[in-house]
Amino acid sequence: MKRFGWIGQLKPPMTRKYIDLHANTWPAVLRRNKDCHLENYSIFHKELPDGTHLLFSYVEYTGDNFEADMRRMAADPEVQRWWAECKPCFEPIENLPPGEVWALMEPVFYQQ
Repeated sequence: MKRFGWIGQLKPPMTRKYIDLHANTWPAVLRRNKDCHLENYSIFHKELPDGTHLLFSYVEYTGDNFEADMRRMAADPEVQRWWAECKPCFEPIENLPPGEVWALMEPVFYQQ
């Protein structure tokens, strides 16, 4: 099992839309997450005093080829539709590859 953490930033006017989308995540997207070996997937939200809206995403990957599973996920038409709804909610926090909205974080501590 491999753990991943990402950080993202929401555009303040899009925060409610993003939270509402995830309160009713589409079943096909949830199934694809499982099919691609993503477990214990969580997203946390924090509004800072200056009005910045940060997201922290955590997932455990239980497969044996993360890159192949992520390509399979990205090729799924329903996941593409889901991302088309979610991505406009994000404010870039750094220079990311085209189409990316989450910045990968480096793990610094883990206790089992």
